[in-house]
Amino acid sequence: MLRVDCVDHQSGPNPEEAVANTQVEIAPEMTMEAIMDVAPSAQRALFQRYHVGGCSSCGFQPSDTLAQVCKDHNLLDVKEVMKTIVLSEQVDRTTQITPDDVRAWLKAGESFTFIDARPPAEEEETTVESSEKLDYNNSAKYMEREKDHRFVFICADGDRSLDIASYFIGHGFTDVHAVRGGALAWASSGDSASS
Repeated sequence: MLRVDCVDHQSGPNPEEAVANTQVEIAPEMTMEAIMDVAPSAQRALFQRYHVGGCSSCGFQPSDTLAQVCKDHNLLDVKEVMKTIVLSEQVDRTTQITPDDVRAWLKAGESFTFIDARPPAEEEETTVESSEKLDYNNSAKYMEREKDHRFVFICADGDRSLDIASYFIGHGFTDVHAVRGGALAWASSGDSASS
């Protein structure tokens, strides 16, 4: 059993100050379904680090145990795989922020780059004010920024933006966030904020 305290941002204008500890516990005999219940980032972590779980040739069943997945994919250090999953969950929890957090930063005039990572067809569904379109053809303009520059990514539901944020974190950026719930949450929080 691996138990680690994770930091989970709560709502508020400054998520760095408003954190609460939660525990993530996983064990080799747990099914992947049970692991993904306590660590939703598990499949992304396995795919990013080990290329496991992203397609039919490297996939697993929800009923497979973590030990079985490791055995099937020749991952010899099960404890290291568990650590990878838990650390990924911690990164996800500390990276995600609410639409209200972003709106508070915008209102306060804080300096950050707010990037809409949705494809054009999804952009038409909800307007995300104050954001700029992600330039997939010129990643250098982002990678050349200072490593402590604040980036905030938003997509349709929060998944793609979390992947992009993880990519930036993997390239050494230290103040990167993804909007939890994406444009759907942005629209609903905007409706409630204006009413």
